[in-house]
Amino acid sequence: MVLSANQPAPDFTLADETGAMRSLSEFRGKPVVLYFYPKDDTPGCTTEACNFRDDYHVYAENGVVILGVSPDSPKSHAKFKAKYNLPFTLLADENHRVCEMYGVWGRKKFMGREYDGVFRTTFLIDPQGMIVKVWEGVKPEGHSQEVLEALRDWQGASA
Repeated sequence: MVLSANQPAPDFTLADETGAMRSLSEFRGKPVVLYFYPKDDTPGCTTEACNFRDDYHVYAENGVVILGVSPDSPKSHAKFKAKYNLPFTLLADENHRVCEMYGVWGRKKFMGREYDGVFRTTFLIDPQGMIVKVWEGVKPEGHSQEVLEALRDWQGASA
């Protein structure tokens, strides 16, 4: 079951695209957009990542950290990041431990085939590490705008 708003975001440590180990807790004090996606360099995942990239200046101006997580390797993340000039951190959850912790790993169907994989899901986490909002079944096109809108609403409410 996917974690919900008003719960603490579980801490974790994963390798980033350079192989360096990064923990969610190192970003305490800043809002975090933690987004889970199925696979590097596939159409939907590329659209979603490029939308975050194109809006990145707005996130950065507001002190928001973006972290993308998929089961791909650090090497795959490095290629994906370089190919599309992605300015944010990608984390490798190769054994899908963190995906399972957040409830975004499970049985999927595609073209009559069943397999285990990542449910495209985004979490907005406040500076204290609490989940503010969750988007399940994310449609990649325009998702960054949805997140920015929620950030504006949340920041307005918490100001």
